[in-house]
Amino acid sequence: MSFTSPIETRPLYGHRVLVPRGGPWGDSVASALRAKGASAVIAPMVNFAPTDDAPALEAALKELAAGEFDWITLTSATTVDVLMAHQAVIPPTTKVACVGETTATALAAAGYKADLAPSEENTAHGLLEEWTTATGGVVPLRVLTLRSQIAVPVLTEGLIRIGHSVKSVVAYRSVGVDVAEGVINDVRAGKITDILVTSGSVAEQISIQIGDIPTKTLVSAIGPRTAKDAEAFGLRVDAVAEEINIESMVDLLVERALSVKP
Repeated sequence: MSFTSPIETRPLYGHRVLVPRGGPWGDSVASALRAKGASAVIAPMVNFAPTDDAPALEAALKELAAGEFDWITLTSATTVDVLMAHQAVIPPTTKVACVGETTATALAAAGYKADLAPSEENTAHGLLEEWTTATGGVVPLRVLTLRSQIAVPVLTEGLIRIGHSVKSVVAYRSVGVDVAEGVINDVRAGKITDILVTSGSVAEQISIQIGDIPTKTLVSAIGPRTAKDAEAFGLRVDAVAEEINIESMVDLLVERALSVKP
């Protein structure tokens, strides 16, 4: 009869993990954490508001529906929400490229089809690296890129650099959400063992609302881009998930937890 150690089945037992996003994504993370023994504290720090330039977005979506673009790129699930809110039509002649697990999931749920997603590095950089091969080297292509107002235009600039005709449009704004005082106090008192940093905007809110994080609290970022953004906002990053998905984030916490257990 084999015996399975509780540490192997519930390696995060006793951990309280701050999950800074709500909705289906936050619920999925919380479920994955609980399966490993952790307690998830869901505290959304960022919400999304309409773009300040609605006419530009509406004009771009009309061009999209009219078949004016060969490709549209989506780098967040929120851009998919924007498409749905505007009942955007993506004609069969326009292909869709997306970055990120949550973006692909949101696309499928909305009834849109993703024609291209990075097979290796699931980031804007990763998409750029695979773009030429995936599109058969055709230049120039007409591309619509939708982004938030704070996003670094990595994809837009990269596509322009390799010769494509790109229209970059701000689809939404990121706005901070006040975190409950009890959660802030718990973080400052060291009662939160782990903090997940899922975007640059989340990092900014952690820095603004909470400030310095206790050294014993593990701060983990989802991917190198987010880690770099976090450090730019003065937020310490202790660990970086290799892939931009839920499993990688949870695996990172488990790996770190097991490394310090006797």
